[in-house]
Amino acid sequence: MKAFLVLLLGAALCLDSGSSLKCYSCNTQLSNSKCQTQVDCKNEETCKTDVIRILGVSIISKGCDSSCEANYQDFSVGHRNISCCSSELCNTNAAGSVRCSHGIVAGIAASLLWTFLNNRL
Repeated sequence: MKAFLVLLLGAALCLDSGSSLKCYSCNTQLSNSKCQTQVDCKNEETCKTDVIRILGVSIISKGCDSSCEANYQDFSVGHRNISCCSSELCNTNAAGSVRCSHGIVAGIAASLLWTFLNNRL
């Protein structure tokens, strides 16, 4: 029991209670390389990445948000992907994680089909 309390005290002392979450920030950039400015978020904020892709051109915005909701919208000429995360500088790329890649789904389906067909023969 004493060892547990010593470990718990050590862990509590290692915590950095005074720091806030850092996120990358930019507004309406055409390149992710121009979205490398680091900002400190306020309490209860998460990192947000908003990517609008229209006719092959991406418009990227990043920053801190107190009410971020992940969302994906598909339009006839493009799409909008909003992703949220809550670890240090987690919005580093503009890929987003709301929607599953069609390539990954096709790969999983192909491997399941291959396994099924091999077991039937």
